Amino acid sequence: MTASISKARFASHTALYLALSVLLPIAFHAFGMGGRIFLPMHIPVLLAGFLVSAECGLIVGILAPALSHVLTGMPPTYAVPLMSMELPLYGFVAGMAYRKLKLNVYISLIAAMLVGRLMFGFGLFLLGMFVEMPYTAAVFFSAGGPIVTGLPGIAVQIVIVPVIVAAVARKMNSNRV
Repeated sequence: MTASISKARFASHTALYLALSVLLPIAFHAFGMGGRIFLPMHIPVLLAGFLVSAECGLIVGILAPALSHVLTGMPPTYAVPLMSMELPLYGFVAGMAYRKLKLNVYISLIAAMLVGRLMFGFGLFLLGMFVEMPYTAAVFFSAGGPIVTGLPGIAVQIVIVPVIVAAVARKMNSNRV
């Protein structure tokens, strides 16, 4: 955990982003916007990494898929272990790249998305060796696979996450004056 925030604040922020990672997909599904297309669970995980810490992003990313599945039935059972490998890397890489390495928000975001998606593909390959999966790693990375299906969600993340990060940074800076 970072030295800049207290344990209580870290726990409350982690709980907030974890709750958002369950509630945001519910909202998207209520408006007919599917999770495989818009990737709503990814947004709170990324924000946890960007706005709190890499460790917070990691924890939210690990817990969110299983908690959401238990409470809402989403994501589907086969996707829980895959997303539990992908999302922690989203949050951790976003936090490390932006907060520790001080990289630009867009570069940090793209790095997090690439590393996370690669882990999802690796997980598909790995799990596919032992259990039957709805699609293979090769299909995942193909032109007709879930990466292409998730392009609207990737676009939403590229637009919305930097805007939120910038707004929070402005608010934090205005409070310090």
